[in-house]
Amino acid sequence: MIDSVPTAAGQLDAQILASLRAVAAPHTYPPETQLTHQGETEHTFYVIEDGRAAVSRRLEDGTEQLLNVLGPRQIFGEMALLDNSPRLATITTLTETRVLELTAEQFKQLLRQDPDLALHITRRILSNLRTIDQLAIHDLRTKNTLLQEAYHSLKAAQAELVEKERLEREMELAAEMQRSLLPAVLPRYDDYFFAAYLAPARHVGGDLFGVQPLDDEHVGLLIADVADKGMYAALLMAVTRTLFMQEAQRSLSPAEVTLAVHRGLMTVGGGEDGYSMDAFVTAFYGVLHRPSGRLTYVRAAQDRPLLLRPNQAPVSLPGDGRFLGMLPELELREEVVTLQPGDSLLLFSDGVTDAHNEADERYGLERLQRVFQSVAGHGTETLDRLAQDVNAWRGNAAAFDDVTMLLAEAIAPDTGDE
Repeated sequence: MIDSVPTAAGQLDAQILASLRAVAAPHTYPPETQLTHQGETEHTFYVIEDGRAAVSRRLEDGTEQLLNVLGPRQIFGEMALLDNSPRLATITTLTETRVLELTAEQFKQLLRQDPDLALHITRRILSNLRTIDQLAIHDLRTKNTLLQEAYHSLKAAQAELVEKERLEREMELAAEMQRSLLPAVLPRYDDYFFAAYLAPARHVGGDLFGVQPLDDEHVGLLIADVADKGMYAALLMAVTRTLFMQEAQRSLSPAEVTLAVHRGLMTVGGGEDGYSMDAFVTAFYGVLHRPSGRLTYVRAAQDRPLLLRPNQAPVSLPGDGRFLGMLPELELREEVVTLQPGDSLLLFSDGVTDAHNEADERYGLERLQRVFQSVAGHGTETLDRLAQDVNAWRGNAAAFDDVTMLLAEAIAPDTGDE
């Protein structure tokens, strides 16, 4: 029965795998060896080089649930190293399996040194959170069915309903707070046009955006994503937005501003020693000099924005950097691009490209590039058309991540020619 489960996506590329081999210890285990144990606090990160391993968890009724099968160049064990939490699942070898093993200290050092690995881990964590979310929803539905069939559980079901209504009300209040924090109207200029779109996956999400005038010539552009959902994500989003707004008034350097925000998040999370928060923040922050079109920016594990020039295909902006608020040591390098009249710049969260349809197919960057090129140049309608395409792609599939976009267009001067 295990053989019928497909191997998951998310394999390491050759460059990251080579970096891991340079520091990791190789080990080979026979079939039916448990490498991780559900509920135990363990501190080893694994990379499968050869063989296969099953991911399973024990449910409350004692039965074993098979979640996945991992194969070569796939990883596991990172969540326990990031927040020192117990293992969420048990992983058992199905065949003779050769793995690379890293200690917590080696893992932390690699995350500091290798932005590509950090980004890969970021996406894997978000994917795991999405899977856990789906499993939790399935379990709740199963429990609800059992409660309806059993009369003796009616009182418990009623109490759960009351609690759900209370939480729903709290979520509605938090959603109102979040909406009040996000800008309802963006700044308007003769030389630049800005528009934004945000659709939370639930009542409250962790995405934020901003277009902040800094002086007569400079404008700050921000899009960020808290790697969590619900009330905690909303509160952390509010803290992140406040920190960016405060620090942006003190410096025109995106790197200085973003590093100051990172230090602030570390302080909020409990200090600058070790792992600070249970969640982290990805961000893109840039400062646009309107007279020259010069955009100086930093990228902290956020998806790369798309730059579209007239009669050209969209290209992703360069830049690397690790996420904010979790590991104390952080380096960010400023990049520069010049926006020319007629250019369009699209900032977006991974909820766009990671949207899945009912066939579990990913929306993806290539489709976003193609649709963006076809709808760009229509002002406020551009983001509406992009959102419509994402929603049409998803169909009836549930949304498990916020969809957030920020558009900046450099307006070509009106020459008066017809």
